[in-house]
Amino acid sequence: MSLTKRGGASGILRVNLNWNARPAGAPQGGGGFLKRLTGGGGGGSIDLDLAALYEYTDGSKGVVQALGNAFRDTRRGEAITWLDGDDRSGTNSGGENLFVNLAHVSEIRRILVFAFIYQGVPNWAAADGVVTLYPASGPEIEVRLDEHDPRSPMCAIAMIENTGGELSVNREVRYIQGSQAELDRQYGWGMNWTAGRK
Repeated sequence: MSLTKRGGASGILRVNLNWNARPAGAPQGGGGFLKRLTGGGGGGSIDLDLAALYEYTDGSKGVVQALGNAFRDTRRGEAITWLDGDDRSGTNSGGENLFVNLAHVSEIRRILVFAFIYQGVPNWAAADGVVTLYPASGPEIEVRLDEHDPRSPMCAIAMIENTGGELSVNREVRYIQGSQAELDRQYGWGMNWTAGRK
C-alpha cells in the first residue's frame, strides 16, 4: 500500500499493538502476594513487545524496543522512530505505540515493524494480538497476529519502505523461530546482537 498516493506520507504514523495478556484457560499464577510482587507469579500471562528495526539514508541503523531501554532511535536531535512505553500487563487499553515521524520521510530507507513474546509461552493465537497502523490521513491498516506455531516467538509485521521518494507499507506477517538476531538475518539488516533485558 502506497502511503504517498493515499496522502498518508506526512505527519506522525502511529503503530498500535493490543493483546490479551490472560488468555482463557491460562493459569492465574498463585504463589502468594510476595511472589506476585517480585514477578514470580506470572503463571500463564503473556507479555508482547512492539518494536522496529530502522535504516536511514545516512547509513545509520538500529532497533527501537523496550528491551535494553532502546525507546528511540539513536539519531541526534528529533527522533524519527520511537516507542511511548512498555505495557507489560496487556491490560492497558491504549496498548503499546510506536511512532514514525514522516516529516523526515526523505531520511527513511526502511523500517521493519515487529513484535515478540517477551514473557510466556509463544502462543500468538491465545494472545489475540492486533497491530493497527494509523497514518496521519487516509485509512488505517489492521494486522491480526493469530499464528498457532508455538516455536515462533518473533513476528515481522510490516515493512515501511521509501523507494524513489514514494513511501509504502508492505504487510509481512512472518513468524520467526528465533530472536532479533534471526529476524535481522532474514531481512539483511547486518547488525551485531547481544542479549538484553528489561
